[in-house]
Amino acid sequence: MSGKVRQKTSANTADSAIQTVNERILKECHTLYADPDNGLIKIAESLGLSLLAPRKKITVLMIGNHSAGKSSFINWYLEEHVQRTGVAIETQGFTFVTSGRKRESLTGNATLHLYPHFEPMRQIEGVVDYLTTEISTSKQKKFSLVTFVDTPGLVDGDMKYPFDVNQSILWLGDLADLIFVFFDPIGQALCKRTLNLVEKLNDKHADRMKFYLSKADEAGHESDRQRVMMQIVQELCKRPGLNRTGFDMPTIYIPNAASKSRCANQIEDVCKDIEKTINQTIQNTLNTLERDCNQIAQLVDERLEKDSIACASNLRARVRGFVYGFAGLMIPLLLLLTYLISTSHKVLRPLLGQNLVDTLGIYLGPLSRAWRAIPPDYSTHVLGGFLVFALILLLLAKFCSRTQVTLSRKQKRTLNEIRDHVANTVKRKKETLYQEYLQQSVADHDL
Repeated sequence: MSGKVRQKTSANTADSAIQTVNERILKECHTLYADPDNGLIKIAESLGLSLLAPRKKITVLMIGNHSAGKSSFINWYLEEHVQRTGVAIETQGFTFVTSGRKRESLTGNATLHLYPHFEPMRQIEGVVDYLTTEISTSKQKKFSLVTFVDTPGLVDGDMKYPFDVNQSILWLGDLADLIFVFFDPIGQALCKRTLNLVEKLNDKHADRMKFYLSKADEAGHESDRQRVMMQIVQELCKRPGLNRTGFDMPTIYIPNAASKSRCANQIEDVCKDIEKTINQTIQNTLNTLERDCNQIAQLVDERLEKDSIACASNLRARVRGFVYGFAGLMIPLLLLLTYLISTSHKVLRPLLGQNLVDTLGIYLGPLSRAWRAIPPDYSTHVLGGFLVFALILLLLAKFCSRTQVTLSRKQKRTLNEIRDHVANTVKRKKETLYQEYLQQSVADHDL
């Protein structure tokens, strides 16, 4: 990151005009992370921190036995026939259903390019050949903010899947924001494979899981529906991980003009669960954005403070090194000069002059007398001892003057730019987006 932050305008004004507030908030939050020039991911990498860009949509994982109505629900939500439905096992692989600019179908490799965070699925043998994506232009409900993942219908017995369906669903459950479990009252609602998967998912993601009794209009009279529901609930509660208080299983069915059923249809609750998760995701994304900004600012402050401490330590080290080095150089010089003066050495007079030699003799008199007091046989040893002491001082000077690595001016300037960008651009943008989200919520509530 160098220079001033460049402000970018929206790539497509027309797209921005038709986006909802929630769409734009999630998209702009994603851009604040993923921008190749000044994105938080790139900034964090320069500080040794790893961040993930928030997704622009929530992911809803649909699981259940075959013919449980998963595909039918997706078609109803989109108000468009995207997924095949029927009594046979129509969905044999994983289908991602998402919104886009034009109706299109993508194969496995294209799907993983579209969803990079699902790339690890490639490690599950055989699954890529059974991955597809259906892109729809539907603008119904909250579909523009949702990606549905339709899973294979689960059955017991000798049914062979071309990949490890259990491992795949469990892996997808780790990434899903919502997990819808549909139980078909007239099919294999108590399929052991379904119950086993539900129990394992519930162990890790109980807060994301929602259970529904689908096709409730085909379950006969109210007493029949209650009986079937009790059977399913009892079977679920036999599992230790699912035995909990307040277990809720709304009854739903796809409403149509031909249906004359009078049973309670809580399918709108499914839409409310999706909308609630979208709102939670937006709030979590904005809160995470602020937390990441604070973490980056803290790392910058820590680096600058560490550099300031290192600079102060280096200054003290240089002073100590200078003192030891000066002493290591001056002591032998003074001793040698005193020795020469005390012995009235003939070399000094021509070099320094008689007056200067006499002046030095006055100031260095005590040292000269000390030299005279030393027996001539030991003077060489004493001189050698002082020279060794001076050498030790020079070694100390070298050791004590060692400095720590500090930041260059360019590096400091870059860190300050990062801190200013995070505080004055990203966090202010986050505040603006939060205000827009809250204003929208208040407006919707007033309506």
